[in-house]
Amino acid sequence: MLSLKNKKVLIVGGSSGIGLGTALMTAEAGANVTIVGRDQNRLNDALKSLPKGVVAKTLDATSDAQVEAFFKAEPNWDHVVASAGAGGRGKLGDIPMDKAMAAMDGKFWAYFRIARAVKLAPDGSLTFVSGLLSQKAASGAALVAAVNAAVEGLTGSLALDFAPARVNTICPGAVDTPLWDQLALDARKALYEKVAATLPARMMGQPEHIAHAIMMVMVNPYITGTVMFIEGGSRHTHA
Repeated sequence: MLSLKNKKVLIVGGSSGIGLGTALMTAEAGANVTIVGRDQNRLNDALKSLPKGVVAKTLDATSDAQVEAFFKAEPNWDHVVASAGAGGRGKLGDIPMDKAMAAMDGKFWAYFRIARAVKLAPDGSLTFVSGLLSQKAASGAALVAAVNAAVEGLTGSLALDFAPARVNTICPGAVDTPLWDQLALDARKALYEKVAATLPARMMGQPEHIAHAIMMVMVNPYITGTVMFIEGGSRHTHA
């Protein structure tokens, strides 16, 4: 039986959203889970909703030195998940270059740093979380699309480089995460209702929907080099 019992699992970006949902699901499956992120207060809040035994540590994945030091001190992992948001929405001419660089650094280069430094068990896995804008164009999303497409572009070659450990990317569609907290409550409710009405799945994605897919690629030894779409059928609609 495929299992995560006593497996050592690291969730980068595990304090909220998809990362937090994955931390909860893997901990409930018996894994020894560590969540990391930049904000200790957010990590502490996350621990309140996670099973006893989950560990939280601060790590800024935009720092070369911090990532290298972290994985030198914690060298051996069974499964590592990198989940981060990609900022940078807006027309390219309206985005200052420092903000554009920060968007790429906060996701693509962060994942790149993790891949350079991590040491995986031979039967382990590295899983990235991208986003559907890599595949489905939207106005004002060129930079976000490029960031996520770059993440997905790592997947196949890294699967060859890491073998027999496995590398996959999960590409979610619209998911109910704190990313949308920037919207007023009424606007967020209207957005969620519109998404549910236009998707074949007839629902807004939830963190646990993505976490299920992440767990599947963790435990299935025949899945590697794959970009997996978990998006409620969005790719097949025009909305």
